[in-house]
Amino acid sequence: MSAFDKINLSKTPKHIAIIMDGNGRWAQQQGEMRLFGHTSGVEAVREVLKGCVELGVEYLTLYAFSTENWNRPKEEVDGLMNLMVETISNEVEELHKNGVRLHSIGDEAQLPEACRNALIAGKKSTAANKKVNLILALNYSARWELIQATKSIAQKVKEHQLEVADINDQVIHVHLCSKDFPDPEFMIRTSGEYRLSNFLLWQLAYTELYFTDILWPDFTKEDFYNAVLDYQSRERRFGMVSEQLT
Repeated sequence: MSAFDKINLSKTPKHIAIIMDGNGRWAQQQGEMRLFGHTSGVEAVREVLKGCVELGVEYLTLYAFSTENWNRPKEEVDGLMNLMVETISNEVEELHKNGVRLHSIGDEAQLPEACRNALIAGKKSTAANKKVNLILALNYSARWELIQATKSIAQKVKEHQLEVADINDQVIHVHLCSKDFPDPEFMIRTSGEYRLSNFLLWQLAYTELYFTDILWPDFTKEDFYNAVLDYQSRERRFGMVSEQLT
């Protein structure tokens, strides 16, 4: 029996975020260059996307490239950029097949032109799809996002468009690059690392976290279902006590 059969489809997370970690280590275990792991990780993305469609998950945010990743060896960074262009271009038909609409968050202005163009074309081509919103975090970091939001809010205060006393959670939310999407209820990180790595720090305030030792290229749809089952076994109290929920 698949874990899918045990999942309560009426209680699946609306938004799942994933830190796709372990590509490089997986490749090294195979005696290959690190980029081979990133290439192989594309299949795991396909599997998880199919799982989201089957479970009715509406938003999937993938941490594809952080602002810190520019510090990696140049050949790996160049290879990742080329891989992203190739993957986005090649996967459009599969996105259509599964009803997936492409979005992105991050400092896209700093991405190579070919990568930006592939993103623009992918977003435009999939704009009418409605089953799953796939959000790629590209050249993204939570601290960068919060700094940009703070600057924007400060400018509005300076120009008397906003009063300091009116700054609240909602004001901050609408100045984030993720403002069009709900906060994730569930975050998965693969490869056995137990940290957020500068990912959606504001949005993950009340998110359930799930860590697995599985390296990303080995993460299957069944692994995804098991993670969702774990989520459904938890009680989300948001600061309240159990009795208040019932």
